[in-house]
Amino acid sequence: MAKQIKPAPASKQKTTPSLKQNLPLFGKENYRWMLVGLVGILLGLLLMIGGKSKDPNVFDPSQVYSFRRITVAPILILAGLALEIVGIFKNPKAPKPQ
Repeated sequence: MAKQIKPAPASKQKTTPSLKQNLPLFGKENYRWMLVGLVGILLGLLLMIGGKSKDPNVFDPSQVYSFRRITVAPILILAGLALEIVGIFKNPKAPKPQ
C-alpha cells in the first residue's frame, strides 16, 4: 500500500502573507517597454518585406540588397529584442505599505 502523507496542522502553517507575494510579476512600465519592443520587431520585419521582381528572369540586386532590408530592418529587430529584455527584467515599483 502507498504511504499517505498527512498535511501539516493548521497551527504550523504560515498565515501571514508577505508583501512580496502580493506584487504582480510585471507592472505597467514593464508592459510599456515590452509593447515598444514588439512594435520595433514588427516594424523591422515589415521593412524586410518585398524585393520581388516583376520579371522572374531578371535579378535586380538593388531591390534585394537595399540599405533598408540589409541594415535598417535588422537593427530595428535587434533593438526591439533588447527592449523586450529590458521590459522583462525591469523591476516593477513596489507599492508603499499602508
